[in-house]
Amino acid sequence: MADNQLKEQERREARRKRRIRNQILVYVTLIVLILAVAVGIVFGVKWLTGLRDAREDQEESQAKMEEIFSDEPDIQVPEPTPTPVPELTPEERLDDIVNAGIEAMPLEDKVAGLFLVTPESITGVQTVVQAGEGTQNALAQYPVGGLIYFQKNIQSEEQIRQMLENTRMYAAPYPLFLAVDEEGGSVARVASAGIGTPVDSASAIGATGDANNAYVAATTIGSTLNSLGFNLDLAPVADLASVENSFMAQRVYGKDAATAVPFVTAMVQGLTEQNVTPCLKHFPGNGATAQDVHTGQAVSDRTLEQFQAEEFAVFQAGIDAGAPMVMVSLMAAPALTGSNEPCALSKEVVTDLLRGQLGFQGVVITDALNMSAVSEYYGADEAAILALKAGCDMLLMPEDFEKAYNGVLQAVRDGVISEERINDSLRRIYRIKYADRIAE
Repeated sequence: MADNQLKEQERREARRKRRIRNQILVYVTLIVLILAVAVGIVFGVKWLTGLRDAREDQEESQAKMEEIFSDEPDIQVPEPTPTPVPELTPEERLDDIVNAGIEAMPLEDKVAGLFLVTPESITGVQTVVQAGEGTQNALAQYPVGGLIYFQKNIQSEEQIRQMLENTRMYAAPYPLFLAVDEEGGSVARVASAGIGTPVDSASAIGATGDANNAYVAATTIGSTLNSLGFNLDLAPVADLASVENSFMAQRVYGKDAATAVPFVTAMVQGLTEQNVTPCLKHFPGNGATAQDVHTGQAVSDRTLEQFQAEEFAVFQAGIDAGAPMVMVSLMAAPALTGSNEPCALSKEVVTDLLRGQLGFQGVVITDALNMSAVSEYYGADEAAILALKAGCDMLLMPEDFEKAYNGVLQAVRDGVISEERINDSLRRIYRIKYADRIAE
């Protein structure tokens, strides 16, 4: 009994000592933690204080730098000066438009663009008085440079106006010359159809001695043609009735250059002001022969010196007045060419004299190649090729359009005529057609 009590007392004593020891460990641990927190707080306060001081120092330094730089004058950094692009002149803009258009054209279309023909020659219709599906298909196959109309094509103002409007639309994207022979007097396709105000012949106007009458006639003709849709008049006649019984006597303004020059320049001015392109004809001067090129060979015995003193002076005046197109005659002038070949097929006449001596840079067009002066001696293809090689730009009314077209196309493919030569002609043609697309 006594032993058991002793053992129980010892156990209680041991538990008490263990409890005291554990309490001491807890207190020690708690003290250590408190000390550690206190140390951390001290170091944290020091770190935050240092960070604050550093930030204040930085802000102070920045303020000092701003104060320093604020005393300096502002440094202006110049804007880079763009390289000036020179503005294109109207002529340069026109060249760009023309060259871009030609570059996009296939060879077949380029060759077709050299022809000025009747609507019958491409449609196969006996007499064309309207432009419908047949015209549309024909122009798609043969996008010719222009169409020429005669009295048989004209029935009324509304009819011809609608036909020309449709034709122009069907020709897109290529602009067309829509041409007519409207000289006045007996050669007046529109007036003879009862449209517009008739004007006197060149010989009657020339006999008045007043060149203003030619200007009035040109304004009358031009305003009528423009209102109908025509943009090219194969006029005025710049020939002279320089030989006895000249077959051009009624269609010219006089026998000598001094008489004719003011009338021709007035006609050019009047037509141009009405936005109708004038075409001087028939270089070097159909009036220098009594024979008619419509019915056969016509030969002039005029010398080079005579042509230079008279006929050339009239054409030069018309060119200087702004005529952009000249038609070359089919008569023969051996003194100029050395042979009886038609002038339109002669390099001596077209290139050496018209372009070289007179300095003409516009469009050179042949007279109608279906006339007997050519058709009786040359095939349609041969005449067309010779005219282009002579320096002509446009081929008027070949006897057989398709034969002439295919002949020229093959000549280019074979290298007989270079494509660049065709491009040169097209540039001259399109400078007229696109002239209204640039602003002065």
